[in-house]
Amino acid sequence: MIASARRQWLANPRTDLLAGTVVALALIPEAIAFSIIAGVDPAVGLYASFVIAVTIAFVGGRPAMISAATGAMALLMVTLVRDHGLEYLFAASLLTGVFQIIVGLFKLGRYIKFVSRSVMTGFVNSLAILIFLAQMPELIGANWQTFALVAAALAIIYGLPRITRAVPSALVAIVVISAFVIWSGVDVRTVGDMGAMPSTLPMFHIPAVPLTWETLAIIAPVSATLAFVGLLESLLTANLLDDITDTPSDKDRETRGQGIANIASSLFGGMAGCAMIGQSIINVTSGARGRLSTLWAGLFLLFLILVLQDWVARIPMAALVAVMIMVSVGTFDWGSVLKLRSTPFQSSVVMIATTATVVATHDLSKGVVLGVVLSAIFFMRKVGKTVVVEETPTAEEGVLRYRVSGNLFFASAEFFAAAFEHHGNPRRVEIDMSDAHLWDLTGVAAVDKVVFRYRRQGAEVELIGMNHAGRTLIDRVGKHDKDHLPAGAGAH
Repeated sequence: MIASARRQWLANPRTDLLAGTVVALALIPEAIAFSIIAGVDPAVGLYASFVIAVTIAFVGGRPAMISAATGAMALLMVTLVRDHGLEYLFAASLLTGVFQIIVGLFKLGRYIKFVSRSVMTGFVNSLAILIFLAQMPELIGANWQTFALVAAALAIIYGLPRITRAVPSALVAIVVISAFVIWSGVDVRTVGDMGAMPSTLPMFHIPAVPLTWETLAIIAPVSATLAFVGLLESLLTANLLDDITDTPSDKDRETRGQGIANIASSLFGGMAGCAMIGQSIINVTSGARGRLSTLWAGLFLLFLILVLQDWVARIPMAALVAVMIMVSVGTFDWGSVLKLRSTPFQSSVVMIATTATVVATHDLSKGVVLGVVLSAIFFMRKVGKTVVVEETPTAEEGVLRYRVSGNLFFASAEFFAAAFEHHGNPRRVEIDMSDAHLWDLTGVAAVDKVVFRYRRQGAEVELIGMNHAGRTLIDRVGKHDKDHLPAGAGAH
């Protein structure tokens, strides 16, 4: 346990601290922007980012992943804040955490593994596009100095690693561009133009809402949606970081950790949040691998907004825009586009549908759910065709013998039933199920259908070689073996 703790916290403290510093700087404008989206004071998003990042560093299941206030969650809060006020948002955020902890206790987080690679690619590509589009308000209508500063920052970000990797290039870009703007006095938008930052520590605060069923009816639907979207984005981001760092994560612990962090956020004046793919990518590409990076990102964020807020307010948005453009370009899976022709058609459809839906709706859950549904449909169509029914020759006149292989369930039942030849008047039919597996009630109904068709022609039908699971299912719900055969007869 001690060795594991040292590995997760102190394996490379210098790199983790530097990476966390970059992340903290990138969190400020986004937390303010997401607060504005949700219709609340910037302090709500900034406090949430601090509390969630610090909490998840201890209780999360994916080291080096950054969780804070996010746009995906903020969009779901607009109506609640507008109609019922800030206190109901705090209450909904608290209930969101409770729902997520319940999901974690039932160990449902592990089922994220059923999200296909095509959906993951679509999710990543759509987020990369959304991150890029989110920078457009800072560029559309901007003066030429802004574009020059963005270009200079990108040159530092991509050029410095060719010289040295001792310091994250994104951090150097922010410092250099900020120093130049402060020295030259060039007129560009700064972090201070985004909104006022808080000047006091977050205080413990229990949501001031009536403890009634009416309150629950108001916040429960919002909380359930927030919990689902938050877990979806967090677990998919964890999967992405697993691939990038080639290290595993505990999805059930991450699920519970997200719940604990959101409860803590709501009790200290913050809104619900989740994992941030952009900041998480910044963190790991800057070399972070441990929990210290996440903890420091939260702590340094608080230090920046309380102690150094006058300096932070002077950071040009152009420097942060350049960092996020770097994240967008690095996050997008360019190979998925280049290999569209060689990728199976169904996989390409799933990836494109997921990406297009998320970008069009700005709703991660809709895109991912659509992708999962399409993946399931394509999978069932493919598996449904794997049932093979072969007629095997026999020297006995009037005897038909079939051999079935594959999985017999609702997607393949129709194909199975249609594969038998029901013409002629055989006196006996043998169906060998040795290489087949019966999965569900629809499969049993298909077997009944075939048997009864032959029996109506006067043939004797025998199922042989069925495995124990299939035989048990037929004994329980099958019909063909109830009137003509004792339960269990005919199976060998």
